[in-house]
Amino acid sequence: MPADEMRIFGLVGWSGSGKTTLITALIENLVVRGISVSTMKRAHHGFDVDQPGKDSYLHRAAGAMEVMVTSAKRWALMHESRGDPELSIEEAARLMTKADLLLIEGFKHHAHDKLEVHRPSIGKSLLAPFDPYIVAVASDEPLPSVEVPVLDLNDHAAIADFIVRHCALESRSESAA
Repeated sequence: MPADEMRIFGLVGWSGSGKTTLITALIENLVVRGISVSTMKRAHHGFDVDQPGKDSYLHRAAGAMEVMVTSAKRWALMHESRGDPELSIEEAARLMTKADLLLIEGFKHHAHDKLEVHRPSIGKSLLAPFDPYIVAVASDEPLPSVEVPVLDLNDHAAIADFIVRHCALESRSESAA
């Protein structure tokens, strides 16, 4: 992979395993190292980032294909699929501004390298034995039968270290250790 290409790494796991908590901690840890991070989250249901009654919502409801809302602090572009197929990860990533790393939460069945977040206490089976793209598991308990590296789910710095090494990222901050 060329050095200037955005690296893609995923976090997968069952609902309640702690994916969002972990990804939030990883973003903070990686940004402190000088690594730019963007994220993509898989939603399994209809979702809306807009509010009924707001002008932008009314524009979309009237049939606009895209609506951009912009201010001095942020901008958001909402695109209505209007029956088109869902974007692939690759198509969606091409629409994003390039970052050093794109962390993807969800998309369990896509062929990209992933870390499984696993808590035996939630009573769900491991995904790793059935997914060759799971390159490590983060768990809050030892998992001696797992054939990929098992990382301590609560050691966010160690998990970030693993991702940095695995994705061949370079820290640009002296605070990275």
